[in-house]
Amino acid sequence: MDFFGDFPEMGRQDLRELKKGIDLAFREFSRANGDSIEAFFEPLMFFMVGLEKLLIATPWPVMIMIFAALAWLGARSIWVVLGTVVSFLLIGWLGMWEDTMATVAIISVATIVCIGVGIPLGIFMSRSDRLQTAITPILDIMQTIPSFVYLIPIIMLLGIGKVPGLLAVCIYALPPIVRLTNLGIRLVDKEVLEAADAFGASARQKLFDVQIPLALPNIFAGVNQTIMMALAMVVIASMIGVKGLGVPVLRAISNQYLALGLMNGLAIVALAIIFDRVSQAYGQRLQKHRQGGHGV
Repeated sequence: MDFFGDFPEMGRQDLRELKKGIDLAFREFSRANGDSIEAFFEPLMFFMVGLEKLLIATPWPVMIMIFAALAWLGARSIWVVLGTVVSFLLIGWLGMWEDTMATVAIISVATIVCIGVGIPLGIFMSRSDRLQTAITPILDIMQTIPSFVYLIPIIMLLGIGKVPGLLAVCIYALPPIVRLTNLGIRLVDKEVLEAADAFGASARQKLFDVQIPLALPNIFAGVNQTIMMALAMVVIASMIGVKGLGVPVLRAISNQYLALGLMNGLAIVALAIIFDRVSQAYGQRLQKHRQGGHGV
């Protein structure tokens, strides 16, 4: 039984015409502006391809030493460093090194893009309740809409390739850093701001010398969540031409290769744990440092 059977046929026809008009308008827009949009993102593609080639071309012992050094600088924990070294040694031994480096490249570029866009946007939101009211629903849509839905316009505009995959990852991973930057700045103690005003600090000085430093733990929590969500999109991004650990996972799904899927899935999990532990430990150390400095 059709629940909407009583709706007039003319209304349904209008709805069909509306859908057809939207489809035609977007096709015309993509034909007219697709090349210029692709040219706009071309430097980003060169950067991502260059980083991927650099990571793959660098000898694996050097890369493991670099990852271990970064883990130590972030976490200051010998266990995290050992876990990082063992994880990457296993990844190389199991023949997943190149795919892992490609994944690290796209996650790194996506995180840089999200930081470059998300932190300024979060700052603007924290300074305007009206802007926060306008942007919050957009962030809700970006987080909740199924990823396959926003892949459709991206593919229509840019086709299959690295840049469309990167944009899909960024759309999915951007909201946390925007929300937590906004929240961190809004949570800064008003008494601290009043003290800054009493010392004659300008709005710019209050922002860069008081609010952002005190909000850094929240901002780094946003960076952490952005990295986690970017890793969660690796498999989806591989469907539209992004190399990495998601490609073997898709191959394992289509051919029912259990071992291949598990190994590459566990490699993604290992990257997620490493990034999570390092960024969380760095954020906690930063918070203790700020609290100690504030207490003094």
